[in-house]
Amino acid sequence: MTPMYTAHATAEGGRQGRARSDDGALDVALAMPKEMGGGGAAGTNPEQLFAAGYAACFLSAMQFVGGQKKLDVGGASVTGHVSIGQRDDGPGFGLGVRHEVSLPGLSQADAEALVEAAHQVCPYSNATRGNVDVAFEVKGGRA
Repeated sequence: MTPMYTAHATAEGGRQGRARSDDGALDVALAMPKEMGGGGAAGTNPEQLFAAGYAACFLSAMQFVGGQKKLDVGGASVTGHVSIGQRDDGPGFGLGVRHEVSLPGLSQADAEALVEAAHQVCPYSNATRGNVDVAFEVKGGRA
């Protein structure tokens, strides 16, 4: 791979600390969710950051593929859901991803085909393939 761009971010304090990018564009407090034993302090968590990053990247992949295929991806959105839990097949923790994809300008069949094609080119999809269960709920808008 020849890098086009490299992001740099530093986390301190783990799930109850802070994360910052080297350019200052990202500077967030981190807090453990109550569901994981956190105290309810204000802040985000790695799962929310991953959900936002994957959703944005996947939408861009749909726009890229849609542009190549001359498909209407206007008004499209992706809502990412990232779950964390103990692995069923061994020690440690794992992630699961579910994306709700809305493509109001496409038929259901075209929307599903676009999502499948985008899943093949999205860098997050390629990075997680075989490691993380990723599911899609696809909603086209045209009959």
